Amino acid sequence: MDTEAQPTERDRSSHPGTPGAEGRSRFAFPARIADRLPGGRVTLTLFACLAFLLLLNAFVVQPFQIPSGSMERGLRIGDRVLVNKLAYRFGAQPRRGDVVVFDGTGYFGHGDYVKRVVGVGGDHVVCCDKEGRMKVNGRAVDESAFLFPGDSPSSVPFDVVVPEGHLFLLGDHRADSSDSRDHLGSPGGGMIPVGDVIGRADWIVWPYAHWTHLTRPSTYAHVPAALPAGAHG
Repeated sequence: MDTEAQPTERDRSSHPGTPGAEGRSRFAFPARIADRLPGGRVTLTLFACLAFLLLLNAFVVQPFQIPSGSMERGLRIGDRVLVNKLAYRFGAQPRRGDVVVFDGTGYFGHGDYVKRVVGVGGDHVVCCDKEGRMKVNGRAVDESAFLFPGDSPSSVPFDVVVPEGHLFLLGDHRADSSDSRDHLGSPGGGMIPVGDVIGRADWIVWPYAHWTHLTRPSTYAHVPAALPAGAHG
């Protein structure tokens, strides 16, 4: 008499429709790669982590080391900052008071620089008034919270209007900073295109004793919007 064949445990586990088969097939390809690599799964895991870090560094956040004292007292030589590369994507723009990292090639020199945004497109930036303060769109800016102790807002007078799509940038240690003031007569007039900004410096992460979140100074919140062309105060 014919009898119905009963599936064995192996038959049930390997059947395409049974639970677990999909999971095994999903991991079969990485497993084959791991088998061909020296070190197997450990090496594959390390490669995956490296790829993730490279993508993170390229598109999301990137560490930068501060090479000079131009941003003291807030950023000291050797500090490492995390730069948010998404801060000015999706329509957002740099704002006055932001600390940004940008590509200064062709404007400041070769390489990347870190400075504070003082003026954005359309702003009228003047230094200094009778009290020795910098003025943006006719409003005096109190820089005492971040300016290096003993520094004046600028030892070099200037009176500029920032072109649309550009930034006027200064270091916090004005006596030790080569910034927009020093390139007013250069191509671009010392202004940096917004498109050359790499990102906003949001955190000091090293050394641990300097760990802090970099925030926008409240003094810039009182600066009015840029005046219409030809109506500078």
